[in-house]
Amino acid sequence: MLREKLSKYNIILASGSPRRQAFFKDLDIDYEIRIKEVEEVYPKELKGAEITDFLADLKSQPFNNELTKKDILITSDTIVWFKNEALGKPKNYEDAFNMIKKMSGKKHDVITSVSIKGTNFQTIINDVTIVYFKDLSDEEISYYINKYKPYDKAGAYGIQEWIGRIGITKIEGSYFNVMGLPVHKLYDELLKLD
Repeated sequence: MLREKLSKYNIILASGSPRRQAFFKDLDIDYEIRIKEVEEVYPKELKGAEITDFLADLKSQPFNNELTKKDILITSDTIVWFKNEALGKPKNYEDAFNMIKKMSGKKHDVITSVSIKGTNFQTIINDVTIVYFKDLSDEEISYYINKYKPYDKAGAYGIQEWIGRIGITKIEGSYFNVMGLPVHKLYDELLKLD
């Protein structure tokens, strides 16, 4: 259904994330990957979804002068929002350990924003999922980081990995949003394209 609707467009996914690429395959969408490096810096006064909305838009800007009428560009960004602080990708082992340790036994929000952009329009959507961690031991945190090296993941963890299986007690909202894409919302937005 979506495949036919999008057949007249050239869908560009500007993401190096293997998880996001897999979602597009799962949606049975033809797409190409085009990546441009962007320094992910945002104004400090932004909070929660304002940050991911800003960054999803920022990632789309280098493409502004090269999109054709047939192109639909999709960019996105995910953060973990915990106690009024954005947790991005960890810089090293210590950073990753401290992030997970902070969230242990508590809940946090995972926020993902997606920008859908053509030559004459842009729509930005976002989604929030609440994730609850059990009390994690230092040994569990160390084992996870050493084995899975989650340095490319916001908040230093992937819900689909070992830590998600043993450490997450409950989620409220979309599981796939925590993995990096609110697939249900993106699907609905793509269906709206003329």
